[in-house]
Amino acid sequence: MIEVQELTKRYGTTLAVDRLSFAVAPGRVTGFLGPNGSGKSTTMRAMLGLDHPTSGRVLIDGRTYGQLSHPLRKVGALLEAKALHGGRTAHAHLLGLARSNRIPAQRVDEVLETVGLGSAAGKHTEGYSLGMAQRLGVAAALLGDPPVLLLDEPVNGLDPEGILWIRGLMKKLAAEGRTVFVSSHLMSEMALTADHLIVIGQGKLLADTSVEQFIAHNSRSYILIRTPDPERMRDALTAAGIRADDGPDGVLEAVGASVEAVGELAARNRVTVHEISPRTASLEEAFMQLTADAAEYRAGKEVR
Repeated sequence: MIEVQELTKRYGTTLAVDRLSFAVAPGRVTGFLGPNGSGKSTTMRAMLGLDHPTSGRVLIDGRTYGQLSHPLRKVGALLEAKALHGGRTAHAHLLGLARSNRIPAQRVDEVLETVGLGSAAGKHTEGYSLGMAQRLGVAAALLGDPPVLLLDEPVNGLDPEGILWIRGLMKKLAAEGRTVFVSSHLMSEMALTADHLIVIGQGKLLADTSVEQFIAHNSRSYILIRTPDPERMRDALTAAGIRADDGPDGVLEAVGASVEAVGELAARNRVTVHEISPRTASLEEAFMQLTADAAEYRAGKEVR
């Protein structure tokens, strides 16, 4: 369990995090989302004691990170994959971490095999690609077999096979009852991986909810109706108390109705329909809707 309690962080006159509070529960993958400059990195660094809060605190299983005697056994973290000593091998890098936290040396080989780097264990990390560095970072996070994992952009640099692997790994770790907290800019990946979302903007909490509820509350859902007789269909919908908006290419968009209700209504009124299908926004569309006023930078009009 991670508890963020009234966390505030200032850098001079800049307020990076503003009285932020939320909890990350075990047993599920929690996605951490926010526009650039929203305070995500500062929050994760505060969780690991790398940034000291101006006020408030972050507790991991009831204690701050600095109070943990062997932190790698309690918290595994991936923040910057390329933060490696290029002159060391992957095995030496992990062995040093293991010794610092009294983790058995045999665990090094185990995690290298887990992340697919067993054959590259003796290679100096200066020759690692970004994807290999990501895998080594995940290995370091898993080294102490911790109950809490913090992963920042874990799919960065991975190929499709690697993305599928890390997605499955995060779900497996959560299913084992661990606390898995993942920051990412890839909305499509979060939609496939996360069970719960924490969304912040300008250092403040914007949402703390399931993925499904987040999309439902921050987007417009409707039933798309494609028919050669849109006026009759509209009349039927209006008579039944269902709002019908005009969509692109002559389609109708029925708001607040189910597919079954629209289909039965068309049948009763003998209206020919070519398509009746539910439409909901993607996680990306819902995210953009919620954070539209919280983005630090926005592109202007296209230059011609």
